[in-house]
Amino acid sequence: MKARFSTVLFAVYIAFVFASLVFGFQPGKDIGSNFLTFTLSMLKILPGAFILIGLFQVWVSRERVEKHLGEESSILSFLWVLLLAGTTVGGLYVAFPVAYALYEKGARIQVVLAYIGFAAVSRIPMMIFEASFMGIRFTVVRLAVSIPLVVVSAVVLGRYLKASNWKMTSPQ
Repeated sequence: MKARFSTVLFAVYIAFVFASLVFGFQPGKDIGSNFLTFTLSMLKILPGAFILIGLFQVWVSRERVEKHLGEESSILSFLWVLLLAGTTVGGLYVAFPVAYALYEKGARIQVVLAYIGFAAVSRIPMMIFEASFMGIRFTVVRLAVSIPLVVVSAVVLGRYLKASNWKMTSPQ
């Protein structure tokens, strides 16, 4: 039922964009153009990212992830995921599948949540872009504030989820 609804909704969207092109409705033409631009940018990033995620799942052992990011890991686990998130290309489109792969390999939920937060606030390309426009001082202050907040919120939310026996389910 859900798949049918999604298919009908997508068909209505395509019909709207097509009708906008035929009748010259500018907002609809802009929506179609934005969708095409977004789709092309996703097609440039996602295939390579998913190949790397697949290689991670095959090459990196569960024991190694559990040792550095699992339940018995130290506070350094947050530094490891900060470094990993800083090098993540593709934003949260890539960060969520990586987070799921980390969770499946035995990373504790606090570390997975911190990784998602770090991927949102501390990617190296984003920081370089930000520093070039806002200045290095702004970037350093923003990181000095946001990184501890990500860690604290990940720990608090992780403890809550663990106490409520929450489990991440497969995306299928």
